Amino acid sequence: MLTSPARRRAPALLALAALAAVGTAAATLAPDPAQTAAQAAAPAGDCARPARLATVDQGDPVTGLTVASGTTPTSFTGTVLGTLQDGIAPGVDLVMARLSSPEIDRVGGIWQGMSGSPVYDASGRLIGAVSYGLSYGASPVAGLTPYNKMDDYLSAGKPGDTAKVAVGSAAARTIARHTGVTRRQATQGFSQLPMPVGVSGVGAQRLAQRKPGLHYLPKDTYAIGRSARAGSGPGPATLVAGGNLGVTLSWGDVTQAGIGTVTSVCNGRVVGFGHPMQFLGRTTLGLHPADALYIQEESLGPPSKIANVGAPAGVITDDHLTGVTGTLGELPRTTTVTDTVRAQGRHRTGTSYVPVPLALAPTVYYASVGNHDRTFDARVPGSELLAWRITGQDAQGTAFHLAVTDRFVASYDIADEATYPFADFVYSLSAIHGLRIDTVTARSDVSTDNSTWRVAGLQQRLGDRWVKVGKGSPVEARAGATVALRVLLTGDTGRRTAPLAVAIPAAAGGSTGRLDVTGGNDLGAAIDSPTTLAQAKRLVATLVRNDQLAVSLRLGGDHPVTRSSLGAPLDKVVGGHQGVPVRVR
Repeated sequence: MLTSPARRRAPALLALAALAAVGTAAATLAPDPAQTAAQAAAPAGDCARPARLATVDQGDPVTGLTVASGTTPTSFTGTVLGTLQDGIAPGVDLVMARLSSPEIDRVGGIWQGMSGSPVYDASGRLIGAVSYGLSYGASPVAGLTPYNKMDDYLSAGKPGDTAKVAVGSAAARTIARHTGVTRRQATQGFSQLPMPVGVSGVGAQRLAQRKPGLHYLPKDTYAIGRSARAGSGPGPATLVAGGNLGVTLSWGDVTQAGIGTVTSVCNGRVVGFGHPMQFLGRTTLGLHPADALYIQEESLGPPSKIANVGAPAGVITDDHLTGVTGTLGELPRTTTVTDTVRAQGRHRTGTSYVPVPLALAPTVYYASVGNHDRTFDARVPGSELLAWRITGQDAQGTAFHLAVTDRFVASYDIADEATYPFADFVYSLSAIHGLRIDTVTARSDVSTDNSTWRVAGLQQRLGDRWVKVGKGSPVEARAGATVALRVLLTGDTGRRTAPLAVAIPAAAGGSTGRLDVTGGNDLGAAIDSPTTLAQAKRLVATLVRNDQLAVSLRLGGDHPVTRSSLGAPLDKVVGGHQGVPVRVR
């Protein structure tokens, strides 16, 4: 490893790979005890000294470190092509270099996951980190973020400012003269090396299937394995300059991770990437070692590193314009997400840990859909009784819990139909300022029977007879009494009735009005967008289940009355509507 014996101040940043847009607020709950042993061995720090960019000239030889397979960095070489003044942002130059190694040459250029790879000058000083590649496709030409800017925590600029670095005609000629890249290709500029989100717990087909309303799901994803459990997989000692670096939005059963490279480690602090992950500023993402399996060649873009994510080893504390930073040791607090699916004598339970609130909704969605798919091993129509519970604390530290049970039906995909309303609710709840969510627990009992009930009529009990009521045949009621009714239900599997008892106010004598009975599935009831905890509690308390009958009584006269009530939950989702006149004696 090329380092200088002189020491600089400890880098104030921790390195990570870029992922999907998520929230920046700290999440909740202490980490799973089984995970806390992951940081047993600290890596050896290099405390690299930054090179002075004024001394970095065209033609200068460079060396660097990165991992192509396993966990041990290997070297690459290169030549400086020049520097783009203010190429990344005002006051932040972009150093261009042509790089070479057996693996870079084999796959045709630098790869996704190489972001953060340190590049040194001939004296061993750290010039910067590989972080940008030519926009046109695979190329050995890399854009380096200067290391002397990677711990500055720049506040200027927006995330989009670093998406593209323009290359002028003079720089394009230089690139073309020293590489196989044409001037036209070079003028397309540099782009931040892509870092798609690897997701475990759900299959590739599900990841490719993007439901338009689920805007909170990561947009660029691919399937990976889950993060390693404590005591297995690559350890923290592999987090060295040029080593693999993983960052997670969640870990465990559902792991959402990006893979990059460590730029430098000093006094328990890690610096990496050389570009923002999502420009989150202060944050609490998971910091992980990783084990590279191989570098995948690509025909339409840069190659990519395929890797397994290790157990958590620290917390990412910052995500800024010139890189991400964090601390080894104590893990971030997390929300525990536990999901169970039971069907046809089979069941599966998975547990995931989420360190940032806005990653909760994607984790909940992936956990449930993934468990459905593993239990059925197919996308199936059906029905489901879903029970979920959320616990946490409000802004004053007062504990709260929310719990809902509801029934769903789908003609095509019960996993998605039952899961997305719950995930939507979690998304809104996690965005409420000051709210701390500790646990999210869901249990699904699923059947392939997707038959439903539909309201077909109403009958009133008069004496020992049931009499049909409707237009021209009103419900006959007495003030202060309870009217015995039953709802006629029809469905694919036959017919049945459901009892209803409607109380008539004592002051309603002589009035007339209307009684409406509606199946819950036709009400379009939603609990997916609370903006306060109080509103969330009201939405939960007043929810009409999809398997319930909603009853509305409206009476006029001297004392107008409007009353609503709910029937007991049925064994299937129910829809349809019947309205009948009411006459009170």
